[in-house]
Amino acid sequence: MALRDSSHSAGHSLTPPWQPAAQPLPPAAGSQRGAPAPRPAGRGVAPPPHSGRGPARSRPGAGGSGAMAAEPSASSLRRAGNEEFRRGQYGPAAVLYTRALVLLEAAGEAAAAERSVLLANRAACRLKEGACDLCVADCSSALALVPFAIKPLLRRAAAYEALERYALAYVDYKTALQVDCAVQAAHDGVNRMTKALLEKDGVNWRQKLPPIPTVPISAQTRWSVPSAGANTPPAAAPQGEADQIAAGTERARTLKEEGNELVKKGNHKKAVEKYSESLKLSQECATYTNRALCYLTLQQYKEAVQDCTEALRLDPKNIKALYRRAQALKELKDYKSSIADIKSLLKTEPKNTAALRLLQELNTA
Repeated sequence: MALRDSSHSAGHSLTPPWQPAAQPLPPAAGSQRGAPAPRPAGRGVAPPPHSGRGPARSRPGAGGSGAMAAEPSASSLRRAGNEEFRRGQYGPAAVLYTRALVLLEAAGEAAAAERSVLLANRAACRLKEGACDLCVADCSSALALVPFAIKPLLRRAAAYEALERYALAYVDYKTALQVDCAVQAAHDGVNRMTKALLEKDGVNWRQKLPPIPTVPISAQTRWSVPSAGANTPPAAAPQGEADQIAAGTERARTLKEEGNELVKKGNHKKAVEKYSESLKLSQECATYTNRALCYLTLQQYKEAVQDCTEALRLDPKNIKALYRRAQALKELKDYKSSIADIKSLLKTEPKNTAALRLLQELNTA
């Protein structure tokens, strides 16, 4: 069965390869006019017409001995790769993305965005197959072409996490949140990496982090994050983005106040939920210190240390953050670090009675 020639437009009729081309040839000697000439034995198949698009080439991997077809384009290979990915065929999808990348190599900078998408898609295949080092390499190449693209950032972070390279995963998750603070996968990743790094390196784990890049304002837009293999480009910032940001800030403030009311009622667990929702919309120092207070009450001391550390990142001399972290560190029996926090606090407020009392307790511990 002959393959269909993809070089024809919808308006052209497709004829079997042994019939005459678009311009009929003179009938063979002895044949009836208008009837197709018999296929000569031992000769090649006459190629179908190409509408002036150049000589046909055999489609790579196509079956059949005589069927001819045009070379597939990079975009058609990408779409075919997406379909394979959706079917769970990650190896074949990666092959199709690679073929598309080969076709685009000569285009250079003109095809940078499309190449970045293809690399990110192939990285998703690598990640699904557990080839995390290859995933990291593809994501890094994609980001070299289009810096701060959200999908390669998230996929590289996931690969680093699987490789237990938690500091690098943390940096990528935090960078993704600078691009779009509403990406829940990045929030969840930051929380997981924070816990992992705290357990691995202790309370001073941040000092061992590589630098987190600053995302330029031009890249801080809302990107759609469809399922792996899709090719939706970054969405343009909506016209009312300023209004949306203002609404998000107001909603964060409302959630924080709801959390405060729950604290007054003694419902610290529910208050943590409200503060967490607020922090997803707006990272405020006061919200972190308020949640840290709840964690202290709930005896979740490591989480309290984390929140106070985040607050101090925003405000290095924050009194509540220093005091509550010192309290949590005391419960964790890290007396040296706790004393250091209290002394830092007392440099700002030398007569803070609560701090002086805690320092006295620490000195006798």
